[in-house]
Amino acid sequence: MDSKFSKKVAASLLAFLLIQPGTALYAQNAAQDDSAKGTSNKNSTADDPGGKGHRADLIRLLRQKVKYVFVFYQENRSFDSYFGTFPGAEGLFTRDAGHTPGFNQQIINVDGSVSMIHPFRIGPHDTCPLSMVNGKTVAACYAADTDDIDHSHPRTVAKMDIQNDAALMDMFAVTEEHKYSPSGNPSTKAKQFGELAMAYEDCDTVPILWQYASNFVLFDHIFEAMTGPSTPGNLAIIGAQSGVTQWVRHPDQAFAGNGGSGPGVPVLNDTDPLWGSPNDPNMPPLVPVNPGDFPAGAMPGTVTTQLNLTFATLPLTLPGGNIKNLTSTDNDADGDLGDVKEDVEFISGLNKASVPFGWYEEGYDKEVTDNAGPMDANGTHASYITHHNGPQYFGYVANNPAMASQLHGLGDFFNAVEQRTLPKEGGVFFVKGGFQNLFGLTPTDADSKVQANFLGDDDHPGYSDAQISEALLAEAINKIAASPYWKDCAIIITWDDSEGDYDHVPPPIRLTGPGTSMTIANGPRVPLLVISPYARTGYISSDPGSQSSVVKFIDAVFGLPPLALLPDEFFARFVGEEMLNQEGLGPEDALTPGISDLTDAFSLGRLNGDEDPLTPEYVKIPEKLIMNLPAVSGFGCKDLGIVTTDRAKRIKNEVPPDFNPRPSTNLTP
Repeated sequence: MDSKFSKKVAASLLAFLLIQPGTALYAQNAAQDDSAKGTSNKNSTADDPGGKGHRADLIRLLRQKVKYVFVFYQENRSFDSYFGTFPGAEGLFTRDAGHTPGFNQQIINVDGSVSMIHPFRIGPHDTCPLSMVNGKTVAACYAADTDDIDHSHPRTVAKMDIQNDAALMDMFAVTEEHKYSPSGNPSTKAKQFGELAMAYEDCDTVPILWQYASNFVLFDHIFEAMTGPSTPGNLAIIGAQSGVTQWVRHPDQAFAGNGGSGPGVPVLNDTDPLWGSPNDPNMPPLVPVNPGDFPAGAMPGTVTTQLNLTFATLPLTLPGGNIKNLTSTDNDADGDLGDVKEDVEFISGLNKASVPFGWYEEGYDKEVTDNAGPMDANGTHASYITHHNGPQYFGYVANNPAMASQLHGLGDFFNAVEQRTLPKEGGVFFVKGGFQNLFGLTPTDADSKVQANFLGDDDHPGYSDAQISEALLAEAINKIAASPYWKDCAIIITWDDSEGDYDHVPPPIRLTGPGTSMTIANGPRVPLLVISPYARTGYISSDPGSQSSVVKFIDAVFGLPPLALLPDEFFARFVGEEMLNQEGLGPEDALTPGISDLTDAFSLGRLNGDEDPLTPEYVKIPEKLIMNLPAVSGFGCKDLGIVTTDRAKRIKNEVPPDFNPRPSTNLTP
């Protein structure tokens, strides 16, 4: 008991010191972070001629200037699949093929012979036939509407091909094939899925995203926090982990097998949350689920749901000194807060001002899209994707009326920005799309199955259209730019997992899972962009990080105690390292090396007033380019003045002759 107490006290003192910018310990920690950033200054620009300023100075100024942090959290894209040919980034053609891991991979033909496949571009000018849309001859762009490939934990690890603690990144095509043809010669469908894993898009498919990357800051070394699908990323972006410390505290709750299905921690799959399900002890529940998630009339105990998650997250640290008041209305304080009791005491003791929090996800409440799909008895949640709502997995949020009130629908976000009802003191706001889109947009491709199945706006292949998805971002960011919030904001755009698409950069191998040698962290790269009046311009940061970097940035801007240094989390980390002989068993927002806090995205000159902040006009996308999708408007690389690296090097684009972007949606005979 004394040992536990001393460790938790040490953690508390360390956390308190770390969040004080004037202390020597803070400066030392900043210097350590700076030294890990490697080549992040290689693109130092005129607006910050000496490279990035000292981290402590940046954070001090960010705390003065930034009141609102908006996190637009999209779905399922690897860095190379979207930005692999972005000039200056660590991409597909930065080096020759022989020095690019996994560039040439095996693929098995339908006759059993073996061929080699390498990355190839898909887009309106390469693979799409011409057709008539709204009286115009356009390219029915395959690249905007692609089927969903496998990004489960087991297959993500298999695609990475980890040998001797190093990922070779060379099994993406054949691993995808084997899913559909586990034995014998692959079917046509299996081969086409293998090919799809190697396809990439560029600024002719998602020009709005490329414009943001060109004008602001693109991070090219951000990795999945955990190897797997959406839910782990949606947990990590608020918790800087997906339940490692809960596994340490409760070994009986560890996932079974390889973590690919069923309940267990750390979370590595998309099992729906307990809360809102038929297993929820509250009837009616405080939170919803999509009506298609469970059989109608399912009884408690007859469905599989995730465990109640009990580790610390931003919803606990953001309330500051008000945390005890908020948690007092929990319906099961012992069950929901038992693992964070000392965390809550410590957070309360800091007596910091509360920072408002909101999670805005399409379909959470009634949306304009609700007449477009299945409904519950109230006619709501048709476009809701339950397992994308990270906070809903935590009983201390979803089993507490006061905390659950911080969860909203996507339409609520647009209303709040347009009506100027976000809290005047600022806050942290996560924004996600879903199965439909609020603007009535339809894919450019006239194919009837595409028109019916690709109406989503969260960028998830299989149901979302990439161009509709970037339109959501542009519409929301335009609204922010037109509001008083622009002058006080930082906007982050990132993705929750890599979709199982090829990416060539081997991630750090940090952790192995319970009872197995299988890697659980980190996974392949995902894109991350930072937009702000105080951002650098035309800058690529190579700071390494993960989804946990979003948490670390929010910690820094609002002076929050890092989750990793809260007493309960710190102690679980210490015990876990001793018991399991692994380092880094805890939140990644402190103590874990190589996790960027994203401050490299900001211009010291703009923050300290030597240069003017960027104006709203600099970020706005013309409305006609949002509501008229690029495949119709023709808006693309040429309009942006960007020559992609494959075109600059005159790389021949070799699209496989049997390529099909939708092997399940549009079966090839």
